[in-house]
Amino acid sequence: MSVSCHISRRQFLATGAALVLTTRIPGALTEKPKFRKALICGLPDEKTLASLKEAGFDGIESVAWNAAPEKAAAARKIAASLGMRIHSVMRGWTQFNDPKVCADHITTVETALRTAQIFGADAILLVPCRIGGMKMPKPREFQIEFDEKTGHLKRVGDGDYADYIKAHDIAVDASRAAYEKLIPVAEKCGVVIAHENVWNNLWVQPAVFANFVGSFQSRWLRAYFDIGNHVKYALSEQWIAALGPRIAKCHVKDFKLNSDPVGAGKFVDPLDGDVNWPAVRAALDKTGYDGWLTIEGSGNLPLADLNQRLETIITI
Repeated sequence: MSVSCHISRRQFLATGAALVLTTRIPGALTEKPKFRKALICGLPDEKTLASLKEAGFDGIESVAWNAAPEKAAAARKIAASLGMRIHSVMRGWTQFNDPKVCADHITTVETALRTAQIFGADAILLVPCRIGGMKMPKPREFQIEFDEKTGHLKRVGDGDYADYIKAHDIAVDASRAAYEKLIPVAEKCGVVIAHENVWNNLWVQPAVFANFVGSFQSRWLRAYFDIGNHVKYALSEQWIAALGPRIAKCHVKDFKLNSDPVGAGKFVDPLDGDVNWPAVRAALDKTGYDGWLTIEGSGNLPLADLNQRLETIITI
């Protein structure tokens, strides 16, 4: 069976229109953590879930963030009957830095949190803003200095990047204001808001991203780390080390860098790119992360192949 339930990165970008941290002492355990494997689907039916189960997957992340409550409850029941789980819900892009839509987008995130609760999921993926269209450094050319209290940028590189810095700081403030309204809803639902930046030109270096997520000091606002999305800015293991226990969920994809040094490249299937998977696994082990690994992309590969690639990553 092909991965008909999976959405591509392009489809993910279009969708924008109670997790307890397990603490482990590095080195205290000799066995590797037990990850759980998932793919991204819509509103799953029994046939889809059974096929995924047979292929070796443990659950799914659903893009049906606004599913009718009765349908979400039915999907949860089907998953449970198969020993599977809908572990996360992808809300995707919002635009909190646009005053014309911010209030409406906050409302849709509240809907996603309540839908996730009905699914039995413990997190939603959320990308709060995106900026662009102005002069900015190339991915590997960023040299960021920032205010740790406000998250505002002081410098991003050699050159005049005032417009980028202004847009970044507006997005940071708008995201903070929205999250402060949403965290109480997340707590009431028992669902983590897992903050992700997906080539939205924000929080583009590990220290900046980790500082923003950590500044809320809330178990209900954490990070959704995509192992392949950030390669063009810094090594995946560097992001993991910076985020540490702030990571709530992980997406699995790979990225192949071009020969030029600035970070350009393209997405490829897991194990086919420049992600250093042994280093990634070591970094995840050090943080104590033993949660879900959800493949994003790779829609042309058969389920058995996807499962085997995840198994290879897990057992490295």
